[in-house]
Amino acid sequence: MSGLFPYPAAGGSITKNVALAKADAKQCADTVGKNLRYYTTANTARDMDRIRQALGEKKISYWGQSYGTYLGAVYRSLFQDHTDRMILEGNVDPTKVWANQVADTWGKGMADRFPDAARVAAAQNSTLKLGTNVAQVTHTYLTLADRLDRTPAAIPGASVSLDGALLRNMTYALLLHNNTLPVLANFWKAADDLTHGSATAADASVLKEVFADTPTSPGIPADNQATMFMALTCGDAEWPHDVDGYATRTAANRKMWPLNAGMPANIWACAYWDKPAEATVKVVPGGPRNILILQNRRDNATPWEGGVGLHKALGDGSAFVGVDNGGHYVYNEGSACIDKVTVGLLTTGHLPKKDVYCTDVTQK
Repeated sequence: MSGLFPYPAAGGSITKNVALAKADAKQCADTVGKNLRYYTTANTARDMDRIRQALGEKKISYWGQSYGTYLGAVYRSLFQDHTDRMILEGNVDPTKVWANQVADTWGKGMADRFPDAARVAAAQNSTLKLGTNVAQVTHTYLTLADRLDRTPAAIPGASVSLDGALLRNMTYALLLHNNTLPVLANFWKAADDLTHGSATAADASVLKEVFADTPTSPGIPADNQATMFMALTCGDAEWPHDVDGYATRTAANRKMWPLNAGMPANIWACAYWDKPAEATVKVVPGGPRNILILQNRRDNATPWEGGVGLHKALGDGSAFVGVDNGGHYVYNEGSACIDKVTVGLLTTGHLPKKDVYCTDVTQK
């Protein structure tokens, strides 16, 4: 799915991104037709309620992660009387769906999270040679990404070449978990060696691990996640259509958040999508106090600000529990404080009376 992220070309041009966005939108429209505009989070929530009815349940409990937090919040807003205990983990701000969610938060999210991996790399400078501190490792990474933007490197045994976009995509993916940070540091070293023609057998092993294919689920098309990501992202809310505006915002974003190279503000296929079938659902407060929002302080995929925004939208019906941790996953990631609150809601239905910030993380 990360291949959908539109990184600009070397130097910042979005010309190829514009052509690809237009082609992707046309292919989706030609394949699905007019029904494409009905693939939305609101309709997914309505499907969920049909399942509830079919099961004969008065209410449903729900645990949503990442995009699932937005789906849960939309379900709650549409079917408040049918919502029981709800846990939302790694959160989307429902007031920024979707162009603003990407453009406004991803740059800061990466900037907050990247130093965790840079520190891992710096601690191994004697072998990795990427830098002795966060600033040096960051400079090495940015220089490497720019080099690969201009001259992609062949990956031994792979059918694709390593360019700047693929380097950034893999970095984004490996930042989602704390236990993959050492792998990420070694991946940077292998990529750097690759660009200098000095890759070792150890580098080849790391590259093989990083680019190993993930087995697909039986009966589910391999591109299912990517296509639904695009359909929902483009179908929930209308995106800007002005190409020049995308170019301007991309250049500014690229300067402000160099780790993302301007990608979050760039043009997506959504710029060429049909107008959504209905207005974006407004997530509203009210109802019983039974929603637990779990949020890591340094989440590169759904940054801290998303959790804060969701808590504000849901109001007194929710409790916010943040944790001094990195990555995209919160529960069972080393904080007994977080885990206790979560289990407490599931077993007793009780939430903390005020917001909590956990600082007891022990890395696995």
